[in-house]
Amino acid sequence: MLPDLGLLLEAEPSKDTLTVLDRGLDAYNSQFAPAHVEEFAFALKTADGVVLGGVHAIAWAGMLYLKQVWIDEAYRGQRRGRALMLAVEAEGRRRGCTAACLDTFEFQARPFYEKLGYEVYGTLRFPAGFDRYFMKKAL
Repeated sequence: MLPDLGLLLEAEPSKDTLTVLDRGLDAYNSQFAPAHVEEFAFALKTADGVVLGGVHAIAWAGMLYLKQVWIDEAYRGQRRGRALMLAVEAEGRRRGCTAACLDTFEFQARPFYEKLGYEVYGTLRFPAGFDRYFMKKAL
């Protein structure tokens, strides 16, 4: 017999809840796609270890997903972002990825990604009045 269930709001989800959700979804997905996921990051750091930018990426099923890309405003426009992107793409290729994808809001970095060869394949309009772009690139 299955236990009774309660529907509980976690306004700030616990790490335990998120871990269970991740593991459950991963277990289900592994029936249909490779289970092996490689997560990595490149960081821009000062000599004393302060992070001033970086890329958080996931390599899975031949796809490189750029989950987070950020550089402190004081360090933008100095080709550091380009260097980060080229490094993460090279690492993705090294890990067997043949394509990359990411998403960005209209007030973020779409032109930057387009200069690097990414193209929009989908757009989602938010009720608040701005767009989110889904972008891809062959590696």
